[in-house]
Amino acid sequence: MAMSRSGREVLRKALGRAAAAVLAVVVAGSAAGCTSPAPSPSVSDGSGAIALLLPEAKTARYETFDRPFFEARVAELGDYDVLYANADQDAAKQQQQAESALAAGAGVLVLDPVDANAAVSIVRSANAKGVPVVSYDRLIAGGDLAYYISFDNEKVGVLQATAFVEAVEAAGEGTGILMVNGSPTDSNAALFRRGAHSVIDESGLQVLAEYDTPDWSPDKAQDWVAGQIAQYGDEIAGVYAANDGTAGGAVAALKTADVDPFPIVTGQDAELTALQRIVTGDQHMTVYKAIKPQAELAAEVAVALLHGEEVTAPMKIDGVPTTLLEPVTVTVDNIVETVVADGFWTVDDICTPQYADACAAAGIE
Repeated sequence: MAMSRSGREVLRKALGRAAAAVLAVVVAGSAAGCTSPAPSPSVSDGSGAIALLLPEAKTARYETFDRPFFEARVAELGDYDVLYANADQDAAKQQQQAESALAAGAGVLVLDPVDANAAVSIVRSANAKGVPVVSYDRLIAGGDLAYYISFDNEKVGVLQATAFVEAVEAAGEGTGILMVNGSPTDSNAALFRRGAHSVIDESGLQVLAEYDTPDWSPDKAQDWVAGQIAQYGDEIAGVYAANDGTAGGAVAALKTADVDPFPIVTGQDAELTALQRIVTGDQHMTVYKAIKPQAELAAEVAVALLHGEEVTAPMKIDGVPTTLLEPVTVTVDNIVETVVADGFWTVDDICTPQYADACAAAGIE
């Protein structure tokens, strides 16, 4: 499929902003490491160690993209230990992982919090040891943060809702919608919801019911949507789902109930299964966030902080140097021009034999 001028412009702006964000990090001197890479927070000399603490594995991006991109960039910058841990959506477990990393001598924490409020205690513990903390992807609710890198998360909600409202109105099958929001402990989820409501509340759509999904659980999203189908049935013209995991749960519930016509469903994160649902028409859109620039910038900031170097950013949020990257709407019409053109997924990844006919029909070959 040839890339349209508008598609090239969308991608150029998104990637250009990401590249500019990487260049915004100002470092002095060269990075030199001390020990060889190790995957666990158990090292004899942690002076060259950086802890990467991610919140959960239900969202595919963290293990598939964030961690490997981060670790690869750190390895390019020098001989450093990356002390990795995943909290499995357990704030207490993340607290223990942070304490273990600090005890092992981590010189920097890169922390994506399970709970933005609970994570403040991690920041304070790190600050007490003189260890800087990079708030990664989700903004921690307090403490002395050294840097924050994420995406424009309120804009994510705006993008989702804009595509959603247009699609529901174009379908002409009603105005009743469900809203499946993210985890109530995720600070980003509140921003997604706020952005979405700013569009939906000004439209002619009627929110039949709304749900904050504990732990971003697809299973809990599925159970909740199933209950709403029993109550509202064919009144449901669309389901705003805050990410692709909850979208998958919503789609499963809709299919089990054989809802017809099939409602419009949103998502976020450009997960492979979501793109395949988009190709088959079960999901209308997702939001692509260029995770590689995000993870690589976090790695560069962490290495700079490890050496006591100064870092700068394009903006500040609550006094914290901040870089926000640009999210991009993805529908069946621009999959090739966005996630494929950027190397996030390949056509072969998306168009497995099960989806070959749908891909061909969509011109994705």
